[in-house]
Amino acid sequence: MTTGRPRASSREVLSEAACELFLERGFDATSITDISARAGVSRSSFFNYFESKEAILWSSLDGRIETLRAETPVVDAAAALMDMCRDLQPDSLALALVNAHAMGLVDELERGAAVRSARIAAAVSTSLVAAGADPVSAAICGAAHAGAVMVSIERWARAGAGRASLSDELAHALAVAAVTLPDARAGKQLPLD
Repeated sequence: MTTGRPRASSREVLSEAACELFLERGFDATSITDISARAGVSRSSFFNYFESKEAILWSSLDGRIETLRAETPVVDAAAALMDMCRDLQPDSLALALVNAHAMGLVDELERGAAVRSARIAAAVSTSLVAAGADPVSAAICGAAHAGAVMVSIERWARAGAGRASLSDELAHALAVAAVTLPDARAGKQLPLD
């Protein structure tokens, strides 16, 4: 007979408990001890799954960003970003985006989004520089593409993450960001086909 919860189940239970408590009490008034107690796991078990209560919100996206960064440089940034977001499921981040005010998460989400955006931008920029783009163009393009990802995730969540298509949102946003793609061979902008 095994004891404790299966690993994936505990992660999900912790995430659900955290979101319930954030809605009930607010983010700042909820402690890791509160989350652990609600989930029925020890406080030390919490840290087997998350490094902080903030990490609960971003864990699924963070894993995808780390995969993108590990694969950098990539040949096609837009395709890599589409792959990064493929099959992203509605989770605590989508719930938090929709209920940011009720959960007391507005500031935390702004800070967290800025960190994730910077990580995505750096991966895109590094890829473009590796392909021969000048660093300024690469940095601007990286920021535009990272912004496209973050705006798409927020629009997807607000439209009803389980009902809307993140792929459609992201394809549209990446098409808008494409104007910033440098043509590394000629030092010119790529045409918008």
